[in-house]
Amino acid sequence: MTVVTFHHALLCVILITAVVYGSPVGAADAPAGDALQVEISKKGLGKEVVITSGAQEWFMMIEVTPENTVVVRQEKDHDRYLVDESETHDRPMTAGEVDAAISDYINSVKTRTQKP
Repeated sequence: MTVVTFHHALLCVILITAVVYGSPVGAADAPAGDALQVEISKKGLGKEVVITSGAQEWFMMIEVTPENTVVVRQEKDHDRYLVDESETHDRPMTAGEVDAAISDYINSVKTRTQKP
């Protein structure tokens, strides 16, 4: 027989809520320092991700409306923007496409920042 305490049940609710709503709870990908920190949050029908490592920051936001999708990408080193671009797609992206695009972006940043 399994006994679930209030604390275990509360922890499960918090983790499930974080996964469902895209909360940054548990989203940090690495410990503090110069390692990559990844925070994903839900924005309406889209999402945004902020990845940081020391003074470097990578940002991607996908905003989905019934008519279109806007994708914003920014890369910053200290206060200097290295990349600041956006693109508009003339159809709304599906939730699966948004998740795939965010995942691909995170993986591309990780690949580019890996030390040999």
